[in-house]
Amino acid sequence: MKYTLEPVAVIKTCFPEKFGIPRQSLLCPSAVGELILLPPYNQKEAVAGLEQVSHLWLSFIFHQHVDKQWKPKVRPPRLGGNKKLGVFATRSSFRPNNIGLSVVKLEGIEFRDKSNVKKQFGSQDPQVILHVSGIDLLDGTPVIDIKPYVPYADCVIAASNLMASAAPPSLSVIFLESASLFLDNLAFNKNKNNAVDFKQLIIEVLQQDPRPAYHEVDSARIYSMFLYDFDIKWSYRYDINNLLNIDVVAIIDVAVTKIK
Repeated sequence: MKYTLEPVAVIKTCFPEKFGIPRQSLLCPSAVGELILLPPYNQKEAVAGLEQVSHLWLSFIFHQHVDKQWKPKVRPPRLGGNKKLGVFATRSSFRPNNIGLSVVKLEGIEFRDKSNVKKQFGSQDPQVILHVSGIDLLDGTPVIDIKPYVPYADCVIAASNLMASAAPPSLSVIFLESASLFLDNLAFNKNKNNAVDFKQLIIEVLQQDPRPAYHEVDSARIYSMFLYDFDIKWSYRYDINNLLNIDVVAIIDVAVTKIK
């Protein structure tokens, strides 16, 4: 028996590419997004009562993997990418049905009527938008269901997972001169609060160490990922106490670069 699923919403996020996306939701509270309900689900009635909820379960499609063949064993990043586990013992995106599950924080609900939507988006359809944070989803991810998080049922105090018993340790993130100057200029030209929020987003994403776990530390190697339209470049080094640090060496506004 086969079932057909269709998206009820699509999410706009700060992650235009897969590399660097937090490996679990809620690890980066500053990672925010807009969950835009699609017709015919874009009705106020469909979210009535949701204002009483702090967190949501999102069921979504790993849409960039739907053409990939699943395998019974995968290499989860949490185990270094070298050890194989059964696919159903992991949250790998390479799954038989490519379905993912995330908990996000609901920050607010917005309704845009036809006049506002036409002016801003060139569409006649009214929009229902759920503002969420703590996301770990690629920009444009189709969401197939939205459910309220129920603390007394969903939070299992005695639960255990011996493969991932705690969040990975956080690394220190240091902004070198070029990156700091960029953020100072961003605050001057745009909005100081936005620049502060953006800096915090960079810290929360990088301190999770996006680097593939099998990569050895090479201080000469520069990594790169995109947040919104900004190319973030960083490297790794050990400090005098032999602690691993991340140095943000540059931030490039790709949108401005394209214009030039």
